[in-house]
Amino acid sequence: MPTRRLFFELAYLFGIKPWDSGVPPPELVELIEGPDALKPGRAIDLGCGTGTNCKYMLEHGWDVAGVDYVPRAIRAAKRKAPGAKLLVGDVTRLSEIGIDGPFDLLLDLGCFHSIPDDRRQAYVTEAARVARPGATLVLFAFGEKGTGTPVATESEIRQRFGHDFDIVEVRAGAPFRRQTWYRMVRNQA
Repeated sequence: MPTRRLFFELAYLFGIKPWDSGVPPPELVELIEGPDALKPGRAIDLGCGTGTNCKYMLEHGWDVAGVDYVPRAIRAAKRKAPGAKLLVGDVTRLSEIGIDGPFDLLLDLGCFHSIPDDRRQAYVTEAARVARPGATLVLFAFGEKGTGTPVATESEIRQRFGHDFDIVEVRAGAPFRRQTWYRMVRNQA
C-alpha cells in the first residue's frame, strides 16, 4: 500500500484527522448561500472523507456524489449523508467506479495536493470529463511544503487545469503553508 494511502487509512482508523473539522468551509458556504449562490444541481465531492460537505450540499438542495479511497471514511459519510451517492474509489479513475456526471459543482477540499505527481493529470482529465460546460470546480490546496506535507503550487494548478478550466479566482486561505482556494469554470472545449 502506498505511503499516502496508508497514512489516510491509519488516520481514519485512529480518529486523527485534522482536515475533518465537521464544518463546511466558508468558501463552500459562500458558493451555496452567498449573494451570488449557485443554483442547486449535481455536485461531486472529490476526496469526500466523512461526508461533512456532502451533507451540507444535500441540505441545500443539491444532488450529491462523493468519492474517497478510504472505506472507513465512506462508511462514516454514508451515516452522515445518507441521501448522497458515496463510493469507495480512486478520484483519478472515476469512470471505473461508474461516475459519469455531468456535474455542476466539483469540490476538492485538499484531495488534489495529496495525489502522487504521476496521477495528477489523470485527476484533471477525469474532473474535466465529468464537469458540465460552465460547471464550477472549487479546489483547496497547500502551496508550500511543510514537513511531509504534499503541495500543489499555483503554477502547477494553472498548468494542469488551464486547458480544460478557466481559473476565475485565486483566494489566499490561512497564511500557514500558503493555503489557497481556486475557483475554476469548465470551459466549452
